[in-house]
Amino acid sequence: MAKKQAPTRKLIADNKKARFEYKLDDTIEAGLVLTGTEVKALREGKANIAESYCSPENGPNGPEIWLINANIPEYSGGNRENHQPKRNRKLLLHKRQMNQLVGAVEKQGRTIIPVRMVFDKAGRVKLDIAIAEGKKLHDKRQTQKDRDWGRQKQRIMKDYG
Repeated sequence: MAKKQAPTRKLIADNKKARFEYKLDDTIEAGLVLTGTEVKALREGKANIAESYCSPENGPNGPEIWLINANIPEYSGGNRENHQPKRNRKLLLHKRQMNQLVGAVEKQGRTIIPVRMVFDKAGRVKLDIAIAEGKKLHDKRQTQKDRDWGRQKQRIMKDYG
């Protein structure tokens, strides 16, 4: 019998609202610049990325991508050197990836949305971000109808299948 492998990525926070509000196109995995108390708070499982977004800004060495409005609450065992919960955090990406994201935002009018925050197998915090386009109201209604029909279909198959 095969041994079960431990999951390579542990979920910290998931942005379920993003899949409903936006059409997600391309997903990129990015690192985060964090302080020690932020990592400890994330290990406690306290994070919220539902209201956050990513913004490209010009830095000293070219474009930089920043995570804005992500809430990582203060660490419970912290002291006066604790971090600010909603501070802006820099994303770690390759220059080619940054240029791709900046081009999508500036030329195509898209948005960069954080989709999920995880610990990778080495214990580092990674953020999956997606290039997204906002849905219209009728698209959201269609998504809701499809979701409801899928649930109803599962119930029917369970009862008669």
